[in-house]
Amino acid sequence: MKRVIGASVAIAIATVGFAEGVGTDDVVYGEYGEVEVSLSGQPGNAEAGLEIMVARGKGNCIACHQVTALDEYPFHGEVGPSLDGIGAYRTAEELRGIVANPKMTYEGTIMPAFYRISGFTRPGNGFTGKAAEGALSPLLTAQEIEDVVAYLQTLKD
Repeated sequence: MKRVIGASVAIAIATVGFAEGVGTDDVVYGEYGEVEVSLSGQPGNAEAGLEIMVARGKGNCIACHQVTALDEYPFHGEVGPSLDGIGAYRTAEELRGIVANPKMTYEGTIMPAFYRISGFTRPGNGFTGKAAEGALSPLLTAQEIEDVVAYLQTLKD
């Protein structure tokens, strides 16, 4: 009887942990930077991902990347590669890893890690020249990463 109760508790804890998503320091990257599991435990929403891609206060992906499907939004950058057709040649796992922490795939990239809060020089507090105080939050939540991945997967041409 103890074994059944113990197993039930373990399953309940594992389920709660998965439902909450993967913590920023608990992301498991593959050999080439891919992330096999959903960070949030939920599927991404491509429409929400589009909004994050163009939002100046969120992902703002088009500040560095050109995306023909988003031509109605101004000021596409040329720092990063074009994202046209990326959904045809990158898997969801590869895209998830690149958005979460591109340095795991491209060591020298200047693209920010959108789901990382440790292991780098502490960012400043606005434009004060002083280190930020308190705990840091990732630039995007686990669900927002999944949403961006879902949108990127729609870019087949």
